Amino acid sequence: MTDNESVDPNVPHNARVWNYLLGGKDNYEADRRLGDQVADMLPAVKLIARGTREFLKHTVEHLAGPLGIRQFLDIGTGLPTADNTHEVAQRTAPSSRVVYVDNDPLVLAHARALLTSTPEGATQYVHADAGDPEKVLQEAAQTLDFDQPVALMLLSIVHFFDDEDAARVVRTLLDAVPSGSYLALAHGTFDLDGERDQDVVDTWNASTTTPLHGRSKEELAAWVSDLEVLDPGIVSVTNWRPEGLWTQAPAVPQYGLLARKP
Repeated sequence: MTDNESVDPNVPHNARVWNYLLGGKDNYEADRRLGDQVADMLPAVKLIARGTREFLKHTVEHLAGPLGIRQFLDIGTGLPTADNTHEVAQRTAPSSRVVYVDNDPLVLAHARALLTSTPEGATQYVHADAGDPEKVLQEAAQTLDFDQPVALMLLSIVHFFDDEDAARVVRTLLDAVPSGSYLALAHGTFDLDGERDQDVVDTWNASTTTPLHGRSKEELAAWVSDLEVLDPGIVSVTNWRPEGLWTQAPAVPQYGLLARKP
């Protein structure tokens, strides 16, 4: 999708389907139909959406809290819901600076909902394609200091790139941030229930303009082989330091990891 592409309510879009699965209202009938179809095939899909949101919350709290990170680059942010990155970060550390990146026109239309900040911090929105990390970094540098550690938030976005582009995007972003920076990654997989998960992905890919590519734990581990992966490692997002009711949540086919750049 390009910056100039208009919203087509008749074609499902991943950000709007995700919004629907999270219980949001910023979606169209086509998005809801696909969301329901996927949920019929994979009842855990709503748990995947909620689990990924919990993963975001827990990683940002950990980053802004004990790890002391004050800069966040959230790429592929999607439509605003509860506990967005800037809300969690600035609730934990009011001086946090957050840049959101997305290229969906509907997300752009809701950008004002994201552009709120504590007086001590900053929140900005960049309308750009994650597949052009150089532009993302250039625009984000107007708000973030890339001489200081940055948390790269890549949640449910890299699996929309093919193998070559996915590796290029991740590596370009990691090369641009200094030692002490972190990567938070959530990514779809076929590891847990390969045949059924592949059926769901095939249905998704036949219905949207953003094909999804599931990847294994080994493939994700290769991307972060030069980083320090924090405990509990590469696990289902519902099993990443679960709290409360989430301690009983089943594993879902979406991996989560948090890793530090030495």
